[in-house]
Amino acid sequence: MRRSRKLEQHIAVFGESGSGKTVLLSSFYGAAQERGNIVNAGFNLVAENPSQGTHLSQNYLGMKRSGRVPEPNRFAAKSYAFSVKVKSRAQGRAADDGRFDALRMVWHDYPGEWFEHDVSGVDEAQRRVDTFRNLLQSDVAFLMVDGQRLLDNDGEEERYLKSLFTNYCNGLLLLRDDLLIDGKPLDSFPRIWIVALSKSDLLPDMDVDEFKDLLLEKAGDDIEKLRDVLGGLFASDGALAVGEDFVTFSSAKFEGTKIEVSERVGLNLVLPFACVFAFERHLRWLQAGRVSRKVGLQLLENAEVTAAALGVFGNWVAKAVGSSNKVAAAVGLLLTAVGPSLAHLAKDLQVKLVDFDTRASAKRDGLAAVLAGFRRDLVRAEEEQILFQSLS
Repeated sequence: MRRSRKLEQHIAVFGESGSGKTVLLSSFYGAAQERGNIVNAGFNLVAENPSQGTHLSQNYLGMKRSGRVPEPNRFAAKSYAFSVKVKSRAQGRAADDGRFDALRMVWHDYPGEWFEHDVSGVDEAQRRVDTFRNLLQSDVAFLMVDGQRLLDNDGEEERYLKSLFTNYCNGLLLLRDDLLIDGKPLDSFPRIWIVALSKSDLLPDMDVDEFKDLLLEKAGDDIEKLRDVLGGLFASDGALAVGEDFVTFSSAKFEGTKIEVSERVGLNLVLPFACVFAFERHLRWLQAGRVSRKVGLQLLENAEVTAAALGVFGNWVAKAVGSSNKVAAAVGLLLTAVGPSLAHLAKDLQVKLVDFDTRASAKRDGLAAVLAGFRRDLVRAEEEQILFQSLS
């Protein structure tokens, strides 16, 4: 029997209590269960923990049918694992592209209370450290900015924003000594920190460019301080983007006692952020020579998984190392015995992506076609001024 193979990606979501993380997650999952959305997406999103899936669906249906906002998870650190089950559009069966059966995404939620209040004892302090360690495997992290709080501080937004980013910085500094191993910088850590506006439906006239400009004007120094704090935690801080990418999210449109869950903004970008967005950013850093060799190998090891699903990496490794299926060994041999630089390899992969959308769409089958759709979602989001991507 052939083993199941999954492309696994992780995201981390940070936000103060009340910033909308629970509603965002519930709407993300609940909307994905709607029959029409399944047909349009070409895949099923399945919660690997059935109890979590039931709870999120209950939250979503409570919003949709009863106008009831989900209760927040106070001091509850949770991880939610989802499988994206790709189906053949032609035959309605599980697709087999010869490489992967599914995309697995793990959503890590960091309790907002830990940014605002001190822990109550030794056990909770250890739980906070353990929770953060679980987030270290993520490639992408979202820093939530609460649209309601911006609205409440209209004209004086810096009061809220400076407090928010100060809390983020202080929370990380408190964990620093517990996270570093023998005082040495970490190699594994979220390297892309996207600033996300939650509840954007409350600010209908604010597109992502206006959101970005507001943050840079009112809290640019505070964002830079956060970058310095994060840069001090891990190796090769050249491969780090903090407050360079921005997105607007709306889980639903709230009107009095009615919640219109069909009017969502940006939630279809969560999966593209987790895999395609991070993959292409890593390639860009490698091509620009912004990372050390050690970190470059680590990023390539992570990127190889996505590249293999895209079908653009296999030829490189096969040509260099024959039948080896050890990713780290393959990349190491590729760079040492064969000789191309990290930038050379990254450039080659980037070139192979140029006509990827056309090839994957023509097949209309497998994970590659889904990833091609994710790339188009990112492009469309930029055109609609929902997403701002850094060029660095």
